[in-house]
Amino acid sequence: MSPRTTGGLSLVRSAFAGKPAWALVGSGALAHARTDHVHTTELEATAVDRQELRACVEGAMASLDRYGASLASTPGGAGWLHVQHVPVRRFVAEIVRKLLALNAWEPFASAPGPLALAPYEGLVGLRSSSSREYLAYTVTWSGIAYLLGAAAPHNPTRSAQLRNHAPTGTVNKEPSPLPADLGRQDVLALSWTSRHAATLGPVLTELARDGQMSLLLDLATDPAERCTAGSVTGIELRSAPSDLFTLSGTAEGLHLPDDEYVVHVAGHGVQLARLVRLLSVLLETSGGCTQPSWRTLVRAECWLDDMLSTTRPHTVLLSNDTSPLGVLAAHAAERHGANSVHVQHGAWTAESAAWPALHSRDIIVMGERDLALGRAWVRHPDAEVHVLGQPRFDALADLGREAQRRYLEKLLATGGRRAPARIAVWACQPFSPDHLKSHADLLLDGLGKADGDWGLVIAPHPAQGADAFTSLLKRDGGPLVAVADPRVGARGSLAGADALASAYSTCGIEAALLAVPVLEIGPPGERTLDLAGQGLATRCHEAGGVAEALSALREPPTPIPQTALDAVCRWRGDSAARIARLITDRAASATGSRSSIHQDAGASASPQDEGASVR
Repeated sequence: MSPRTTGGLSLVRSAFAGKPAWALVGSGALAHARTDHVHTTELEATAVDRQELRACVEGAMASLDRYGASLASTPGGAGWLHVQHVPVRRFVAEIVRKLLALNAWEPFASAPGPLALAPYEGLVGLRSSSSREYLAYTVTWSGIAYLLGAAAPHNPTRSAQLRNHAPTGTVNKEPSPLPADLGRQDVLALSWTSRHAATLGPVLTELARDGQMSLLLDLATDPAERCTAGSVTGIELRSAPSDLFTLSGTAEGLHLPDDEYVVHVAGHGVQLARLVRLLSVLLETSGGCTQPSWRTLVRAECWLDDMLSTTRPHTVLLSNDTSPLGVLAAHAAERHGANSVHVQHGAWTAESAAWPALHSRDIIVMGERDLALGRAWVRHPDAEVHVLGQPRFDALADLGREAQRRYLEKLLATGGRRAPARIAVWACQPFSPDHLKSHADLLLDGLGKADGDWGLVIAPHPAQGADAFTSLLKRDGGPLVAVADPRVGARGSLAGADALASAYSTCGIEAALLAVPVLEIGPPGERTLDLAGQGLATRCHEAGGVAEALSALREPPTPIPQTALDAVCRWRGDSAARIARLITDRAASATGSRSSIHQDAGASASPQDEGASVR
């Protein structure tokens, strides 16, 4: 155990009737302990095999499905585990990760035994995250002991941090009753993040050009993720009822008594009734649009049913049909006889999906390499996958490179300083603070060692708060660092950069399309978009690799083959028009009538001004 680790809990070997046993105790009591012990933070930092983790999660989810999938359903017949699969799966992955870490600690592996929990510690807690809204649920170590059979007469299910969490409400003030002025609509679209809005908006605009009326439902609970009301005739914007995401309370049917059913995970017997009981915490907590409570979903289904019955659209358009609201919408579309269309809004890899499942009838993917994944993940019996590119990339060719360069230089040239000659943009993801710091250290050390005068502009993810990077700006010495306005982000600045760095931001694809050099950063084994495998990026595992990649930019770049670009994104500037055409063709064939189909590729979006939001 590290002598510097103080406070919190440690796992320590004890003994009971001559058999090995383990207990969670305060680390302060172990200052002079001679028996085997380890701080829980050290266990949590243990690297686990990703393939083993994935296999164990699959097995646990299959057992959970057989055991409890029928315990609760919406009035429309959507089962709790089907709709809430993503947050449940992430929680199960946290359990498996801890069990694998336990097995990796040699003293426990050589003498496994029962765990005694820490009295009064909550069983479900939250991990740290730089996201403004997302709740990163986790199981505590006392929760692990509880799942393995320990008695917990004095342990609340929620940790103090989770109990004190303020419920998330919507940011609009629209009343709950269904508006009386809604008429027949051709398309019903749902958005709850800025990425959805930017992806679906161009498609709705093309549909409007063809005379197709659309209703866009904005379900965002974060003000920065809201849709903006446009001036396009034929697109109506409505918000969710103001009280939709404030609902919490008991999830009926998920509070089970202990029984004999156990799922074996990494050699440990996890009690399924107790697992369902802990999962009920996720369903009873209001987690906003990304993780709505069960009561919210039941209410949302009723609201969507009213919308669909009133507007009678031929198509329900989504940019996520895997997380709870998307699954619910795809399920509702099927019941109302509407075609469901999913437009991929972010890059995919084989391990990128929290749940590799797509529920819509038509799946629109960006590039050729997404085709196989899309076909493997579809769940609809009549699903078709189409490679049509990314609608929000249609306007990339019109980005103002000079204006974006001026914006980057202005950020770095403060306090009378001169802007560096070369500027890298870091497109972030909402990682934990420690994860972000490790990437920042790698980048800044590499920039400092690279040939030339480099500065760094940090572009927060749309779900991140800029305060997540405050400590990085206080770093002594090294390259100049600035943080872009979150409303601008990487999309509003990458065209003016000399290089873009990221682990797996979709902005890496945008940069590659614009011939901006891309660095995929992170230690070996960390997930990336594998643009390096397509010849579109340089993989950088450490600061030396970053320095080498940046220094190499002094040489003339090697042209990238069009086939390599098409593999990750088919980019012709007409993706929105092609998707709109597919939607109207599908609707026409379903009704047996032929309406006028807009054949024009569509006008490009306006160029982005300096520092302007591109959402």
